[in-house]
Amino acid sequence: MADSFFMDPFKRLFFTQWAGPTSSAPMDWMETPSSHIIRINVPGLSKDEIKIQLEEGNVLHIKGEVKEEEKRKEKEKEMVWHVMERGKEEGFDRRLGLPDNVRAEQIKARVENGVLTVVVPKEPVGPKLTPRSIPVSSKL
Repeated sequence: MADSFFMDPFKRLFFTQWAGPTSSAPMDWMETPSSHIIRINVPGLSKDEIKIQLEEGNVLHIKGEVKEEEKRKEKEKEMVWHVMERGKEEGFDRRLGLPDNVRAEQIKARVENGVLTVVVPKEPVGPKLTPRSIPVSSKL
C-alpha cells in the first residue's frame, strides 16, 4: 500500500533531498522521450572530486567533495582577506529517486565548464495499443 503512494511522480519529490552540513548544488532535471538529463552546478570541482553511485531502490547518489581544501587552508594562513563574497567551498550531497524504467547500466556522466551532466537512459516504450473490440465466445 505504501509503495503505491510513493510511485512516480511523487517518488521524485520525496526522495530528492539535500543532505547534511554540505551545501546543496543547484540542479535541473529534464526528461526527454529517451532519457532523463540531470545538470548540477559544480564550480571548481574536478571529475575526481565528484562521486556518483546508484543505490538500492533506484536512488542516484551524487556527491562532490573539495579535496584541495586542506592545501588551501594552509595557504590562507599567510593571506589577508579584504573581501569574501563567493562563500566557502563545502561540496554537496544529493540523492535522487529515479523511476523504475531506467537503464541503470547505461548511466553516463561528464563534467564540463563547472556543470555536471548525468544522462540516465530510459527503457523504450512498446508500441501503443490501438483501442479495439474483443469478441466474446462461449469456448476458448
